[in-house]
Amino acid sequence: MLGSVSDLEIEAQIPALRRFARSLARNPDDADELVQDTLLQALSRWRQLRKPGSVRAWLFQILFNLHRTHGRRRQRDLARFDHDDGADHADPSSDQHQALHLGDALSALARLPQDQRIALELVAVQDMTYEEVARVTEVPIGTVMSRLSRARERLRTELEGSNVTPFRRLK
Repeated sequence: MLGSVSDLEIEAQIPALRRFARSLARNPDDADELVQDTLLQALSRWRQLRKPGSVRAWLFQILFNLHRTHGRRRQRDLARFDHDDGADHADPSSDQHQALHLGDALSALARLPQDQRIALELVAVQDMTYEEVARVTEVPIGTVMSRLSRARERLRTELEGSNVTPFRRLK
């Protein structure tokens, strides 16, 4: 037990941290390194956690800050490699039609500006509140709401006419 933060509370967040890191880094090795650095930093600074119930947002904030800090290095490294977007695509053999639509949606999501994609992922995939996203990204709640609105509108426009299930409002 780390004061008010237990190892189990931190461990429970690892799968979500890995998904978010993979979305940010777009490379599985970089994502794993980002999660590892996040966990090391969290364990070394657990006393800085102000609210015992906010472990999740605190870990995501550490991960996001590490990503920003190492952004320039990561961009240089990514420029040297030609790789895919890091997204897991559905197997088209199971349902080719559905896989094509999923591919369209994932491509549209990948084309979003990073700030909009991050806000959308944290709210829609990681099920964070606007307040938690604002804390993680260190922007006002209004900015989070604006980024989400622009992301949803852009996705709606790009996917218009396709048979993709539209994103629904979660919060």
